[in-house]
Order: sequence, then C-alpha cells, then structure tokens
Amino acid sequence: MAPLFSHVDSSHPRPTGTSAAAHLSPAFPGRAPWGTAGRLRAWQQGALDKYIEKQPRDFLAVATPGAGKTTFALTLASYLLHNHLVQQITVVAPTEHLKKQWAEAAARIGIRLDPAYSSGQLSKDYHGIVVTYAGVGVNPMLHRNRTEARKTLVIMDEIHHAGDSKSWGEACFEAFEPATRRLALTGTPFRSDTNPIPFVAYDAGSDGIRKSIADYTYGYGHALADHVVRPVIFLSYSGNMRWRTKSGDELEARLGEPMTKDLIAQAWRTALSPQGEWIPAVLQAADRRLTEVRKGIPDAGGLVIATDQTVARSYAKMLREITGEKVALVLSDETEASKRISDYAAGDSRWMVAVRMVSEGVDVPRLCVGVYATSISTPLFFAQAVGRFVRARKRGETASVFLPTIPMLLGFANEMELQRDHVLDRPKKEGEGLFDEEDRLLAEAEKANDGPDTGSEEFSYEALGSDAVFDRVLYNAMEFGMQAHPGSEEEEDYLGIPGLLEPDQVQMLLQKRQHRQIQRSKARPAEEADLIELPAEQRPVVTHQELRELRKELNALVAAWHHRTSQPHGSIHNELRRECGGPLTAQATANQLKARIGRIREWATRA
Repeated sequence: MAPLFSHVDSSHPRPTGTSAAAHLSPAFPGRAPWGTAGRLRAWQQGALDKYIEKQPRDFLAVATPGAGKTTFALTLASYLLHNHLVQQITVVAPTEHLKKQWAEAAARIGIRLDPAYSSGQLSKDYHGIVVTYAGVGVNPMLHRNRTEARKTLVIMDEIHHAGDSKSWGEACFEAFEPATRRLALTGTPFRSDTNPIPFVAYDAGSDGIRKSIADYTYGYGHALADHVVRPVIFLSYSGNMRWRTKSGDELEARLGEPMTKDLIAQAWRTALSPQGEWIPAVLQAADRRLTEVRKGIPDAGGLVIATDQTVARSYAKMLREITGEKVALVLSDETEASKRISDYAAGDSRWMVAVRMVSEGVDVPRLCVGVYATSISTPLFFAQAVGRFVRARKRGETASVFLPTIPMLLGFANEMELQRDHVLDRPKKEGEGLFDEEDRLLAEAEKANDGPDTGSEEFSYEALGSDAVFDRVLYNAMEFGMQAHPGSEEEEDYLGIPGLLEPDQVQMLLQKRQHRQIQRSKARPAEEADLIELPAEQRPVVTHQELRELRKELNALVAAWHHRTSQPHGSIHNELRRECGGPLTAQATANQLKARIGRIREWATRA
C-alpha cells in the first residue's frame, strides 16, 4: 500500500501537514483530494489530532451528514496501518450498497477492502473487509475469530444501527470486543428507543439520565457556518383530505389543523395516496423547483422518498408524465438497486424514487431537491433523509425539501441545527407502550423486504380524495409565506428562488417574497380576499367536523335548489363560485362555504 504519511514521530506518530492544516479554511469548495491529510477539512484534522493525542481504543465521531466522515475514517485507518498500530480493517455498514461505496472510497487511497467477503480465509490482496450489521448478526463468531487473529481496527459506520435490535447489538459486542481499535461514526447519534449502542460511552447528568458521549462532534450548525453543507429550505404543503374508516365513516380534515394523533396519521396517509391530488401537485411543484435549481446547478437531481414499493412505482409514473423523462426507481437493497443508484449518481437525469434504503449514507452529492413522501415519523429517519440533500459540492448551493404540513415534521425541520445525544433511561410518556410506532419502525429496519406491509393495520382506511395547498416555507428555524393555490403567482415566488445563494441571501430573499405576498393580499378588496392567503395567525381555527358540516349544509341546499329549478348540481356549484369566488367546494375554506350558503339562501328568498 502506498503510504499516506511520509513521516513518523517516534513518540506520537502523526500525519505530515497537521500544522499546515491549522492555517487552512474550515472548508473547501469541493471534496478534499483523497489521501492528502494536509488538506483535510478543519473538523477532520481536528478530530484526527485529538485521536492521535489520546490514542484511544474507542472513539465516537459525530459529524452531520455530508461533512465527510468517510474521508476522516479512511485517513485515520491509513495512519494506523502505516504505523503498524493495526494489521487489518473491518468496516461495518448499514446496507449492501454502502459496502461497495466504502470499498470504492478506500481503494482511492490504496486501502483494499473486500465488500463481498462471507467466510473463510481472506486473500492477501486485501487489507480488510466490509460487512453489514445484519451480516455480523448472522455469524458473530466468524468475525470474532478474525478480530482475535490479528490486530484489528473496526470502523462502525452509522453506529446507532448496532442498537436496532438486541440481537444486532449483542452480535457486534461479541464480534468486536477483542478489537485493538474501534472507531464509531454517526451523523445521528440519537435513537428513538432506549436500546444501548455497543462501545458508546454514556454519562449520567444531574437528572440521573444517561446520555451518549461523543469524542468529537461536528454538527449541522457548525458545518453550515463553515459552508461544508448546504442550507435547507423546507416547503410545506397543506390541503383537504377525505377518507373512509374501516367502520364506514367518511372523515375529512385539513393538514395542519389541530387533530388527534390517529387522525393526523390517517390524513397524512391520505395525502400520500397516489389516488388523490395532493401528491401529484407536490411532485409538479418539486419538479418546477428542480428546474429553477438546475439553472445554477445543471446536474442537480431530485429524490422522492416513498413508504413502500407500490406507491414508489406510482410516484415514478407520475414523474415520467410530468417530465417526459425516465425516472430511476430503487425498490430494494439488492445488486440491481445499487447499480441504479450508482448510475443515477454518475449521470444528470432529473429524478430518482426510492424506498427506505436511500434514506441514509448513500452518497449522491448532486441531490438538491427532495420530497418527503413517507409516513415514517421518527426524528432519526427524518434527519437521515434530509441528510441526503445537504452534501455541498461548491459554495452557494441550497437544498429544497417538500413536506406535508404535519406538526411533527415541521418541528423536526425547525430543529435541524440542534445537536442530539442518545438518551438512555428515557421516562415513558403517559400512554406510551412497549409497541409504540417508533418501536415498530425500528423493528422494520431488520426486515430485508421493503415492500408494503401485508399484516393488519391499526388504522385501516380507504383514501377518498385530497388536494394540495402551498402552506409555508421553513428556513433557519423561521417561517415565511402565506397559503396559496398550486400554480399561483404566490407559490411560484417561492419555487423560483435561485439554487445558488449564500445562507443570508436565502433568508433575505424569503423575507422579500413574504412582504410582496402580503402587499398583494392587502391590495385586494376584503370581499375578494382568499382566506387561505392570510397569515397563519390571522386564520380562524376550524375543525374538520365544522368544515364537514358546512359542506354537508351547502350540498343539501344545492340539492334543494336542484329540485326546485331542475338545474344540474354542477351548474349550481359553478354559479355559486362565480358569484362568491374561491375554489371547488372540497378546497373551499369555512368563510367561503358560509358565503355560498348565504348566497343560495338569498336566491331562495328572491324566488
């Protein structure tokens, strides 16, 4: 192997270029060249310096997605190999695709890792192997024997996966307890459960609750300030949802309205249903946003993260119809899927649609626009999903992620810059059981198949219809904009924000867009103003039951007018819309429905 480091200090071996790196900028316009320690990003050099000074057996590096954890880990691995502190390397990755990605990255700096290793003697051509957590779980003793045979560095990528199940955690501990050195990496050190993560240190605070301790932390906020990652613009879409429960009741609600957890879940799933109008409208908006971004970033790509294979196929078909282009469809963690991701990453096509496997670790730096079209609601998955879009290649790039107006997701978006730790001894919330939603989703992570669930569902229902309304923009923990219809001038104002902007320019432009939208709204006569364009704090809170009753009342009056005049129902509704303004009945607000009810009653008094 060609050495990366040409000088070895007898007391504390360290890579050349360390002191020079101290004078470099915290970030570079592009990825630092492989194998050039003197040109590491400042955080990578800082973490490397700390490791060399301490020479620990266990080291946990927490760095936000896109910051360059792989570069840091392989530089450290080369240092340990060159100085004979270890003799072989084992990398543990979450997925099959990442195994190949690690092997390819290592090869660039002369470290040869076998991503296809399954058992037996390893060829002398290799410095080590890459395996998955699931693979370790199948045969921990195989890896323990390898670890005991030679001085081994174990790199555990996205270490929180070792806590996905008790069996995986125990297998990792059994396999790698004898390791000479262990390097744990993660961009999301927190978990949604309280399963301890192997080889991670925990410390009890003054409240007695144990939290994970990182040896080096480089969060999203720091990376954003250093221009290492992209700022993220979240575009939220609301709308009316209609569905039928298994008991036969038809319900209607608006995304973002105050609702119970059960109703939010059902409304959310209705929005994502390919049978409604919400997801087609959002995909069209996302594609228009991608067109704008590609003006400054010609190869910018978009990713739709879907819940299961069935809807993923439907979304891909919609995007083909919208764009007229072929869409990369990634359905499972198999060889063919990995090739599709690699081909997409190396090309310049517009869209990729995938199920869970692309939510973490997969390196496609050209992804700039995302659609969060999944009902997974854990902070861990959300952070990993958004991490696919923040990998900056040059200064000024921005990322855009489209979301349904779900309070939980908006909360995650507003907390992007918070650094979390994994908490043990978490007190259970009232009503929180052992098999809550987060535990169910974590259990699913162990399943090889990412297709639709075939078992019984807690909230069995049938989606009846949906529509979309542009709701707001979230950026830097602030909200901008007022509600507007898809395709409107107001929506286009936000979709048309340039894709190449400095973070402070993004905020300034959003403020200007919001001011212009407010001025337009004020210029309209009060009787012509569309309620959904009003700022959130000026909108009355109307429950889905109240909206349903208003629509029911209006439809009853229209039916009565039909019997009286023989006019078709559709003609009556169209005349009411012409006189009172506003969208279709299913999209109308409470005030608009009340205006139409008043108008048809006025007709009756004149007849």
